[in-house]
Amino acid sequence: MDIIITVLIGLVVLFLLSGIRIVYEYKRALKFRFGSYVKTLGPGLRWIIPIVETIQMVDIRVITINIVSQEVMTEDNVPCSIDGVVFFRVDNPEKAVLEVENFQFAISQLSQAALRDVCGKVELDTILSKREEMGKNIKAIVAEETLHWGVVIIDVKIKDIQLPENMRRMMANQAEAERSRRARIILSLAEEQAAENLLAAGKIIDQSPSAIKLRLYQTLANIASEKNSTIIFPFPEEILHRDTKKE
Repeated sequence: MDIIITVLIGLVVLFLLSGIRIVYEYKRALKFRFGSYVKTLGPGLRWIIPIVETIQMVDIRVITINIVSQEVMTEDNVPCSIDGVVFFRVDNPEKAVLEVENFQFAISQLSQAALRDVCGKVELDTILSKREEMGKNIKAIVAEETLHWGVVIIDVKIKDIQLPENMRRMMANQAEAERSRRARIILSLAEEQAAENLLAAGKIIDQSPSAIKLRLYQTLANIASEKNSTIIFPFPEEILHRDTKKE
């Protein structure tokens, strides 16, 4: 008799222990009784009736889903492969579980369709230069469609854009030509400024014979620093001084 009582007590203890559940701070637990939703359990130590009741955990942290690379034909008929990432958070666990079979999979599929739709309506240059704007447009579409799913779309980012090899070469040639054009413009501006400075310096030197002589000596010093040439004056240096006085 004592053995039967002990076994019964043990079974009761096991039955009670089997109903203990721990809900973490970053999760919520939806309790179902015979398949019917009862309520949502908050974080802490919880107990459910074994066999009769079950729970389903829902993570309420920010969740990241990669948008699988999509083959897109842009408005200017350029094929490219684009992928991205979606950031969202479960705001209403009840709707996220009861309204959608698998909300993560549904958001992933919806994001892929929105990416193809948005990027297919603009030119390649727009996608390359306005990634942030493209991400906002995709986010607006996904957020509108998931409005009643109990989730909040935080952000959508375009990660990578893969272009055909021939298009990469053409864009590289275009960028090289643009850099060459800018370099020539900068060089021409530098020559223009240098010419203006030389003209101003020449006018100042013409006003002083001593300045002409000093400039001559400086030029000779620069030539002599090489030590590989001989300097010969075909006329006396005083001639320059006399000509300057006559003028």
